[in-house]
Amino acid sequence: MGSSGMKPLEENAKAPPPPPPSSFSENWKERILIPTLLAGITGGGVGLVSKHRKVHGLANISTTYATNFSIVTGCYCGAREFVRVVRKSEPDDLVNSAVAGFGSGALLGRLQGGQFGAFRYSVIFAVVGTTVDFATIKLRPALSNFKESIFKEKEKKPGWLKLPEWSPIQVLDEEALAAKEAREKELYARSALGKLSKEES
Repeated sequence: MGSSGMKPLEENAKAPPPPPPSSFSENWKERILIPTLLAGITGGGVGLVSKHRKVHGLANISTTYATNFSIVTGCYCGAREFVRVVRKSEPDDLVNSAVAGFGSGALLGRLQGGQFGAFRYSVIFAVVGTTVDFATIKLRPALSNFKESIFKEKEKKPGWLKLPEWSPIQVLDEEALAAKEAREKELYARSALGKLSKEES
C-alpha cells in the first residue's frame, strides 16, 4: 500500500518542469517601443517630402505624420503582443500579426471613418502588418549575419575606421599623445610665466 502511493510521486519527479508562461513584459522594448519610435522617425521623414508641407508648414506636417505613424504602430504592436500572450504562441507567429491587424485597424478605423472605415482599415492593417512582420522574419538572419561580419572585421582590423589626414579629428597613438601633452605643459608654463611677469611690472 505504501509502495503503490510512491509511484505517482516518482513519475512526477522525473517529468521535466513545464516551460514558464510567456510574459507580456518580455522583450517589450524590442517588440513595441523600438518599432513605434522607428515609425515616428519614418513618419517625420514622410512629412518632410509630403506635398502638403507648403500648405500646412514643414514642422506641422512632419509632426502630424510622425504622431500618426507612431500611434498606428504602437496600437498594432501592442495588439500583436496582447494576442501573442492570450494565444500563448511564439513571437514570430504570423497569425498574431493578422489578428492584431484586424483588431487595431477596426478600432482606429472606427474612430476615423465609422463602420466602413473600421472594415477598410482592419483589412489594410492586417495585410500591411502581416507583410511587414513576414519581411522582418525573413530579413532578420541576413541582418544579423551582416552585423556579425562588421564586428568580425572590426576585431581583425582595429583601425578599420580611418579618418583622413586633413580631418581636424585625429586618433593619436601613445607617442603623439605624449608629445601633445608635453607641448601643452610647455605652453601652460609660458602662459603662467607671462602672467607673473605682467603682474610684477
